[in-house]
Amino acid sequence: MKNMKFFASVLALCPQAFCAMGSETVPPNVIYVFPDQFRNCALGIWQKPGFSNHVKFKGDPTHTPRLNEFAQESVVLTSAMSNFPLSSPHRGSLLTGMYPNRSGVPVNCNSSRPFSYIRPETVCMGDVFSRAGYDCGYIGKLHADRPERNDPEHPGHYVEDKLPVWDAYTPAERRHGFNFWYSYGTFDVHKNPHYWDTNGKKHEPHEWSPLHEAHVAADYIRNKGGVRDAKRPFFLMVAMNPPHSPYRSEDDCMPEDYALYKDKPIDSLLVRDNAVRTMDKSKSAAYYFASVSGVDRAFGQILDALKEAGLEGNTIVVFASDHGETMCSQGTDDPKNSPYSESMNIPFMARYPGHLKPRVDSLLLSSPDIMPTVLGLAGLSKNIPATVQGRDYSSLFINGHAAMKRPDAALYIQNMDGNKGKDGVVTDYFPSARGIKTGRYTLAFYIDRKNKLKKVLFFDDWNDPYQMHNIAPETRKADYQALCCRLGELLKEIDDPWYKQLILNNLIKYRK
Repeated sequence: MKNMKFFASVLALCPQAFCAMGSETVPPNVIYVFPDQFRNCALGIWQKPGFSNHVKFKGDPTHTPRLNEFAQESVVLTSAMSNFPLSSPHRGSLLTGMYPNRSGVPVNCNSSRPFSYIRPETVCMGDVFSRAGYDCGYIGKLHADRPERNDPEHPGHYVEDKLPVWDAYTPAERRHGFNFWYSYGTFDVHKNPHYWDTNGKKHEPHEWSPLHEAHVAADYIRNKGGVRDAKRPFFLMVAMNPPHSPYRSEDDCMPEDYALYKDKPIDSLLVRDNAVRTMDKSKSAAYYFASVSGVDRAFGQILDALKEAGLEGNTIVVFASDHGETMCSQGTDDPKNSPYSESMNIPFMARYPGHLKPRVDSLLLSSPDIMPTVLGLAGLSKNIPATVQGRDYSSLFINGHAAMKRPDAALYIQNMDGNKGKDGVVTDYFPSARGIKTGRYTLAFYIDRKNKLKKVLFFDDWNDPYQMHNIAPETRKADYQALCCRLGELLKEIDDPWYKQLILNNLIKYRK
């Protein structure tokens, strides 16, 4: 009996020891793939029977055969939300499990905003997996670190000459548990990307970035060259840049993918009822969808490598995004950073053979929920840091009828640059908008720099899925007041600046 107790304690302290036991107790590998600016409606599944009946919108006419196959094997969410639909704030929430006011990343990261980056002392998802005995790899776009004068090849210089500096090299002490590194800050030249590896060496492959990253990921999975510890389970994040802009020409995508869309008339590409097809941006639709199809092929190559390595059965694979893309919907030129469904609603599909029963679910998953939920799926719920603001919904992925309370709403957050110093460097942020999205409604408030109400957006997403009719609050008084009350509760719960400053407290009910 004493020996059994000792053995159990060893397993608790050293999860890799499970590898010596039966297949049922081996910790799962985890792969998290998230392309940038991939809107949920761009998944080809939403055109297909068995999926289209779960949503009220028309699916984009995209060709995504590998993602469609993956969806058949996965829990597919219809209503996953990027609470602050912008690259850096979402990545901050994804990696830390915190909202932008706590994650350290309240606005996009660049050298003019030196306060916005994940702090080295913050416990991130990679840290948790690493401490639990995992080999951890990060491939692709990070955009959650502060650009500094730490270019390995040119000490004392930024990694680019353009100001403000957007791209960044992340030194080992700020990689948060990832021992395999092949990454960059942000760099939007899709066919000539660059990366810094684990040792700080720069690589400049002349290859479309998602395909190159898929090749690197495949080598990591197959453990080519012994790049990971084969005795340990692995956690791998693959952050592709496309279908993020630019999407202007075949310099931004692959010709074989563009060929799928180039001859189609614009009204057959932009099928959403709220699309303004006369916008100049409409010329980009074919290139955007081409990038979506290219990401599909790259994702398929990662899945193929996993299967060839014999690791498919014990690997959790998640496909998601950081935010969406409006692509002429609502007539806005801003592709993201708004409460519109094209911007906030992201893909989220999770496959775990033998553990997750494939189905479609309407779970209102928020960005900070992703970290604890992925940890929960991997059996690491007890390892979730106390700093995490999101919730572990892994039990609902395993069993859609689990007793756990489902979220009834997701926050919408928008921040902008605040004050600037004499040198023009931004010193803080201005909380410009807050809102709430429920299963039925979207409500968002915008304020001016004096904290006065500037604009209200209020949509009935059930009856107006394309958000074409801004509702006058007085015509839905009871529902509007209930939403204001719930918004106040959520902002208080996360200790948001709007709650601390009691912004619009004549409208939003902040309960003491």
